[in-house]
Amino acid sequence: MIDWLFMIYLFVFGLTFGSFFNVVGLRVPVGESIVAPRSHCTTCDRDLATRELIPVFSFLFQKGKCRGCGTRISPLYPFIELMTGIAFVLAYLVVGWSYELVVAFLLISLLAIIFVSDIRYMLIPNKILLFFAPLYILLRLTIAPLAPWWDALIGAGVGFGLLLLIAIVSKGGMGGGDIKLFALLGLVLGWQNVLLAFFFSCFYGTIIAGVGMLLGKVKRGKPIPFGPFIVLGTITAYFFGNSLVKWYIGVFL
Repeated sequence: MIDWLFMIYLFVFGLTFGSFFNVVGLRVPVGESIVAPRSHCTTCDRDLATRELIPVFSFLFQKGKCRGCGTRISPLYPFIELMTGIAFVLAYLVVGWSYELVVAFLLISLLAIIFVSDIRYMLIPNKILLFFAPLYILLRLTIAPLAPWWDALIGAGVGFGLLLLIAIVSKGGMGGGDIKLFALLGLVLGWQNVLLAFFFSCFYGTIIAGVGMLLGKVKRGKPIPFGPFIVLGTITAYFFGNSLVKWYIGVFL
């Protein structure tokens, strides 16, 4: 019973923070404050009332439209809120009650912000990476180390080096934000799981872009943000990487 109550609390906590991550992902890349001005409709510029700021539910009650001007609200907002809530609960179920849970919550926070920023602007802001980097370094070198502890440092080098090599070979096919992000992810995941994260990122990107082309939603040669696929690949590697590797070895080797 206590576990269920705690998971409900985590879900609501995640919904709330997901709403905040939307603000950060939309404002930081364009140099706006995350504190002021208040949340408002970007079409009619009307400040939103408290009842319009309830994560997910406000979107549903308003049928996805602004109460003032009737402009459609992007489904990105409730999507990030809902996914953050689910991810917080997943973190607890997979990681358990430990210092690693702090790492998991911070990772989810980073990925949610990156998802919003890259979807909207095709940009991974340095400010966001620089905010999270010292937190990950501190955690990995103190209360939540990988085993062995130097795996985090090697992971950072592998993540950075792999993406840099791809950028050089492809002559700009990989953005600088992606390179720095993977260095940070390597610090969190370690060298094996950061490679797995990259594999799944490419896998998801190929599948989703392919389906998008078939449906006419994605045009050949037109750049698409890689950040959302990195998010999916990283979540897969972090929460399920070890299990997937063991399954693969047991089935194919």
